[in-house]
Amino acid sequence: MSKENCTAILDFLLVAFPNQPVHQISLFLAICLVYITILAGNLLILVAIWVDTHLYTPMYFFLGTLSVVELCYTSSIIPQILETSLQEVKSITFRNCCAQMFLFIGLGSCDCFLLAIMAYDRCMAICKPLRYTLIMTQQLCIQLVATAVLSGFMVSLTLVWLVFHLPFCDGHDIEHFFCDVPPVLQLTSKKTKLEEVGVFLTAMMAIVVPFVLICISYLFIAVAILQIRSVDSRQKAISTCSSHLTMVALQYGCCSFMYLQPSSSFSPMQDQILSMVYTLGTPLLNPIIYSLRNREVKSALRNLIP
Repeated sequence: MSKENCTAILDFLLVAFPNQPVHQISLFLAICLVYITILAGNLLILVAIWVDTHLYTPMYFFLGTLSVVELCYTSSIIPQILETSLQEVKSITFRNCCAQMFLFIGLGSCDCFLLAIMAYDRCMAICKPLRYTLIMTQQLCIQLVATAVLSGFMVSLTLVWLVFHLPFCDGHDIEHFFCDVPPVLQLTSKKTKLEEVGVFLTAMMAIVVPFVLICISYLFIAVAILQIRSVDSRQKAISTCSSHLTMVALQYGCCSFMYLQPSSSFSPMQDQILSMVYTLGTPLLNPIIYSLRNREVKSALRNLIP
């Protein structure tokens, strides 16, 4: 069968969902509750930043952008999961699967690049405090965000092309809740080592490159903090970075396990768990981390919620 015929007739079946109606309803309610919490938490952060003029700084501009990206990121996946969980035939078309992966990977990559930008922002604030406002101008902040979004979707476009240009003749059962790269890649036939390396290198562009930039930024931050003599000033500098470091650890921990491993070591159950943690846990915990560990955000939220 030709490559075109293999893909043209294909509808994927998402087989990770439970078969029993009681379990399906329980899954629907659990995911729905988490999704509503994610929407509420990130929207609260956005409204707090919008209303409180004290938060009109580059740091909170990037935080607000991160919240927007994560709202879009979860909304590209969760509504489909909720709908599919209650359907008798849990299927998704080839085109919808392709579009879903493009949005999911693109927005997830934007997350990684934004975390690198936020690390650079903290580096400038701590290492060059007197020149900070001159360096981190509004124009530069917008350019950095635009670069993050463009880079994220360029990585996604490349990755999706590498996966979906292959023929799908070996099966159509995706052992997952949505169209993620590892389980879809398992279904491709005539997959070569060159294409596996291409997928791996593309994933590295979205994960390793931003992570290296974050490490470099924090190397400069560590040197600058060690040179601060005042204990209070040193603790304040560390506290401004603690929330960001927690987010980085959560984001890159899941990403590395999911995408930086050879396809031969693919484990459906492990991938499903990590994907749900990554898809639901990170957007859920980010606003909680920033609201609990950031004095200015807590103050803005207290003023917002009587």
